[in-house]
Amino acid sequence: MMKELYESLGISQRVVAYSEEILKKLEERFRKIDETAEYNQLKVIKAMQDARVSAECFQATSGYGYNDLGRETLEKVYANVFHTEDALVRPQITCGTHALALALSANLRPGDEMISISGKPYDTLEEVIGIRPSCGSLAEYGVTYKQVELLEDGNFDLEGIRNAISEKTKLVEIQRSKGYLTRPTLSVQQIGEAIAFVKSINPEIICMVDNCYGEFVQRMEPSDLGADMVVGSLIKNPGGGLAPIGGYIAGTKECVERAAYRLTSPGLGKEVGATLGVMQSFYQGLFLAPTVTAAALKGAIFAANLYESLGFKVIPDGKEERYDIIQAVEFGMPEGVVAFCEGIQSAAPVDSYVTPEPWAMPGYDSDVIMAAGAFVQGSSIELSADGPIKPPYAVYFQGGLTWPHAKLGIMKSLQRLYEKGIVKW
Repeated sequence: MMKELYESLGISQRVVAYSEEILKKLEERFRKIDETAEYNQLKVIKAMQDARVSAECFQATSGYGYNDLGRETLEKVYANVFHTEDALVRPQITCGTHALALALSANLRPGDEMISISGKPYDTLEEVIGIRPSCGSLAEYGVTYKQVELLEDGNFDLEGIRNAISEKTKLVEIQRSKGYLTRPTLSVQQIGEAIAFVKSINPEIICMVDNCYGEFVQRMEPSDLGADMVVGSLIKNPGGGLAPIGGYIAGTKECVERAAYRLTSPGLGKEVGATLGVMQSFYQGLFLAPTVTAAALKGAIFAANLYESLGFKVIPDGKEERYDIIQAVEFGMPEGVVAFCEGIQSAAPVDSYVTPEPWAMPGYDSDVIMAAGAFVQGSSIELSADGPIKPPYAVYFQGGLTWPHAKLGIMKSLQRLYEKGIVKW
């Protein structure tokens, strides 16, 4: 009956059989993922209990949003989860790029210098920083920028970092995930060691981690190992697929306070910001986040092992430890990227009949194709895939609110590549 159902969804018995052979080898990996999810689930529950979450926290506020119990309690919960002094969690933060731009612009002043010590940041941050000129960039406000590339083995270049830091250096940025690069994702342990090294040179330097796609993958977060700020989007891991919008900044009281003043207004800060009825989704999404992240991780590992067995370069490879939910597959030709995304789109519960096409998305320097039949627009914790149409023609797969859906998406991608003659076996 299962094979017949897969066949009704457009997947041949050959693809089903091949996929099941791959999955037989992954049972122990999946068991360990479930153990991490259990640990993080208990951590979230404890954080909610310690903050005394109540049904009253789900009530909506409007206008100024003064004395919003749900908003204030949720920020305590995030501070508890990330073991930080404070947190800013708001629906007014529209996406991950906005959260990062907010954290940077709030904590940098004209004449300050920021350094990315994990190489080139994600594409949309290039205009925020001013690497690519853009209206309102940090460069326009007199903030200077340097970057230190990672070593060939994916580790931090400590000597390069030491040489780059100057008296003007105010903030060091670390991107945990790979973005549209094919470098390894950084572990929390690696990030902690780099932060300790920076602090040994100058303890006053703010260390900020772009935590997107990494939350709840490990049992620790970068804030457990010295990060002054961890920043992310609620339509990725911590929103659990339920948050309809939003972002967070968790960190030291001073860093978060400056971000709050930047988000709203000097003199107002965290005291305003109506929640407009999204609080229940924010709380429940965070509650579900550890198990949703586990489902996405299983999908990433399945994709890596499947495509690696077919001879494609995959990053991370099939056996590597996982530090985020993203899986890259290099096809070496644009047709492979497009076919993969078509397969993912056809597995979606929403807009499955739509054919994704590359287009000039805002904030990117090349055409980008995105497949995402999601309940929340742009939600990359839901089953999705995307990639820039430029060498090495790699696709980036992530998400899946449930493991069966992630599995279906990968099988549909393989089916599409097989039908187009790109995969042969």
